[in-house]
Amino acid sequence: MVYPEMDDTAAKNRRKLLVKLALAGIAGLAVGIALLAGLDLWALAKQGLDLIKQAGPVAFFSAMAILPALGAPVLAFLLTVGPAYGERFGMPLVIALSLAATTFNLILAYCLSRWALRPLLQPLIVRLGYKMPETEGSDATDLLIILRMTPGVPFCVQNYMAGLAGIPFVRYLAISCVITWANNSAFIVFGDALMNGKVKIILFAVGVIIALAAGTHMVRRHYAGKRPRA
Repeated sequence: MVYPEMDDTAAKNRRKLLVKLALAGIAGLAVGIALLAGLDLWALAKQGLDLIKQAGPVAFFSAMAILPALGAPVLAFLLTVGPAYGERFGMPLVIALSLAATTFNLILAYCLSRWALRPLLQPLIVRLGYKMPETEGSDATDLLIILRMTPGVPFCVQNYMAGLAGIPFVRYLAISCVITWANNSAFIVFGDALMNGKVKIILFAVGVIIALAAGTHMVRRHYAGKRPRA
């Protein structure tokens, strides 16, 4: 069995880390310049939420169900859905609708990569710098868990690689839902609390996110340790 490896050498790891740090620095610098120039980022965020509300829940959740399969960042939906629709529908329903949209996206991406767009996606994944996974038998579970818990891999890439690897659909969907539902719920609550200034809930959501990240790290180390050495 060949597991997906995002970096084959320590040098590549260092280069990726430097790129991420550089991007974070540029983003921080841009925000700092904007604040010094008097740009009201909070007002812009409110305007963005107003536009989302005007689009309506049908358009929002439809986009959430489809666009991540085309590369749109899932986090953008997770952080805005609570402030946009939490007061209108209540957070339990908002979370349920969000998870339903995410589940549809998981199914859509799997079908695209496994059957519809396989000849196009396989070379694309390789050009993006990811090693194509191969799996057979019970190794599919280990592969999927490593895919889901490898930091820095975009959500759509995770889904496409799972489909291209031929992971059985029921196993793919069950494991993916367990992992993504927990993470997505935490970020939805965090986004709503952040925009509405709910300090206690912010601290709670951050604690949950940290706990999930720590658990993810431990589980990934466990499964990565089972990989056969070349």
